[in-house]
Amino acid sequence: MSSPSIYGASRDGYGNALLRLAANPDVVVLEADLGKSTKSCHFRTKYPDRTISLGIAEQNMMLVAAGLASSGKIPFASTFAIFTERGFEQIRNGIARPGLNAHICGSHGGIHTGSDGSSAQSIEDLAIYRTVPNRTVIQPSDDLSAEELTMQLVNLDGPSYMRTVRNKVQRTYDEITKNNIKIGKGNVIMSGDDVAIVACGVMVSKSIEAAKILKEEGINVTVIDMHTIKPLDTELIDSISSKCKCIVTAEDHSVIGGLGSAISEHNSKTNLVPIEMIGVKDRFGESGDSEELFEIMNLTTVDILNAAKESMARK
Repeated sequence: MSSPSIYGASRDGYGNALLRLAANPDVVVLEADLGKSTKSCHFRTKYPDRTISLGIAEQNMMLVAAGLASSGKIPFASTFAIFTERGFEQIRNGIARPGLNAHICGSHGGIHTGSDGSSAQSIEDLAIYRTVPNRTVIQPSDDLSAEELTMQLVNLDGPSYMRTVRNKVQRTYDEITKNNIKIGKGNVIMSGDDVAIVACGVMVSKSIEAAKILKEEGINVTVIDMHTIKPLDTELIDSISSKCKCIVTAEDHSVIGGLGSAISEHNSKTNLVPIEMIGVKDRFGESGDSEELFEIMNLTTVDILNAAKESMARK
């Protein structure tokens, strides 16, 4: 018998959660011609009468989700992250303004998408949705956390946006530790008092790798999986700012408006500690292997490691 995999893609966790959520008769799934890619296809296969395929019509999908939510249903609508942006006005006015319980999942987000190229690599989605009032914004680190967070969305009061990815990464959690995940609360993966690395999505596994290398050099690192970008766990940010006195943020997203910006905005009023941000600079992506692109964009384990040392030097 083979041992369990230590790798998983967050889109698979989303798909698994939808199947589990089918026990709730109010859950309805919406697709925009990409069910196989977002993994909502598994729900469609078993529950075709509760799946609505809208075709390549994302704006329509968002308003259908709004209508369902206003009628007491709990819609989960998914497409590629970049295509959710086509329906931004509908998400803003049709879902967020009335505070409807409609949940959007944007798959294939970030540079990690790889060979699909810059037109498909949404590096601004978290920033866009973070600006919208009444919206929870989430980016899980692996399949198990994506499954757990999606399960919790059904009881969330208000709309959400979750970003998932296609490629598998090393798991942050197992079947036991995933039970510690709560929307709105960051998870401390490693604890140290020299520097804190706060990461989300695929950058959590790279941050853990960097922390282990730094540990060998005598540097003790706190690593946090900040899966919920909004609302930000400011209590935890205050705690690590006080303990470590310097922070590194790591995200497969623009450094403008994402996790790093959220923490910097909070700390500018409360904790004036050095912050180094690892993320995509003010540019678009390009086509290539995901790891190759991470090197080009300075999103590697080594980049995180160096940023930690730079942040410590600024204390």
